[in-house]
Amino acid sequence: MDKTYIEGQTFNGVDFKKKGIEKGDFENCVFRNCNLADCDLSEMIFTDCHFESCDLSMARLKNTSFKGVGFKTCKQLGFRFDDCNKFLLSFEFEACNLNLSSFYGLKLKGTFFKDCTLEEVEFSEADFTQSKFTNCDLSRAIFQNTILEGADLRTSYNFSIDPEMNRIGKAKFSVSGIAGLLDKYNIKIE
Repeated sequence: MDKTYIEGQTFNGVDFKKKGIEKGDFENCVFRNCNLADCDLSEMIFTDCHFESCDLSMARLKNTSFKGVGFKTCKQLGFRFDDCNKFLLSFEFEACNLNLSSFYGLKLKGTFFKDCTLEEVEFSEADFTQSKFTNCDLSRAIFQNTILEGADLRTSYNFSIDPEMNRIGKAKFSVSGIAGLLDKYNIKIE
């Protein structure tokens, strides 16, 4: 089946859940206020695209390519980034709800998260070297064998990161965030 190539288009308020989305390669496209929840985005390619105020919850991402994609004020519950095509995988997030999503085993150096909700997100075995987590809620996020070297978590909160099970060299934390590094010791910090 041939895939369509779509470049430079803006999709405003489209309910792809009802209408369906054409399999294709999207380049420099904008998706604004669109519903892509439960859509099958498998094998599709998104290059330099922007998603704004979209619902992408539980979308299927088998071998989907995201290259230089920005997500802003999007809802992406249960997003399986670990199912994506890993080649040139890169994106940034601003004011997104990524609860229950998975980045398991991905190499995403320098990824930018700002004002995001990342509750119960799977970060295990992933490489987030030099990434920035600015003002993000990381409640019950899972960090195990995660590389966070040089990452900036100074303004993020509710995280629990075991320094013995993760690589955090030169990562930046605030004084108030220190408690999240010492959780396993069950001590009181006043």
